[in-house]
Amino acid sequence: MDTTMNQYVVSASSSARDLIPIVVCIHDLLGRLPVTARSRERPPGVRVEDGEVIDEAYTGPILEEVLAENVTKRVRPPRGPYKGIPVVVAPVRDEDGSAIGAIGIVDLTGIFDLAGFMEQSTVIRRQVCGEDPCPLPTESPAAKR
Repeated sequence: MDTTMNQYVVSASSSARDLIPIVVCIHDLLGRLPVTARSRERPPGVRVEDGEVIDEAYTGPILEEVLAENVTKRVRPPRGPYKGIPVVVAPVRDEDGSAIGAIGIVDLTGIFDLAGFMEQSTVIRRQVCGEDPCPLPTESPAAKR
């Protein structure tokens, strides 16, 4: 019986081809939303859409920003193939917290924007109503204060 474990390593110098298995997995997990990725030291990266790798020489402005700033971004890119479409891009960090790569999801469905909206709505509701639920239309607002 062979007990050798296969391993897969993602590093700052991973090539686009190295990233393909992870990007395709994320693509499938998210109902085939387009997914992009690249490593810090070995551009360009990869772009997957409709179950296929469509570009192994891809990078986008938000992938670049996330690598430089080491922060997650939820924005609409100003240029590129996903111009104006909501994207969520997060850094892949090493054990020291440095960005070694970035993976992005193109939110064609708007679901991630909706999640952000719902989160903001909840915060606003707490600010206005406190911990108690806001008054129903048939109740006086003063009754809840």
